[in-house]
Amino acid sequence: TYTLEEVGRIFKVTRERVRQIEAKAVRKLQHPIRSRLLEGFLEDIE
Repeated sequence: TYTLEEVGRIFKVTRERVRQIEAKAVRKLQHPIRSRLLEGFLEDIE
């Protein structure tokens, strides 16, 4: 597990930018249409 600061160093961005990108990714995953698309994928894993 990496901290925001460590990820920022790896990708040469600030930890705040890493936090923003993470928040946007979580919002996208929580979107109802995307969630439905991912349900089938997750069921296949279990």
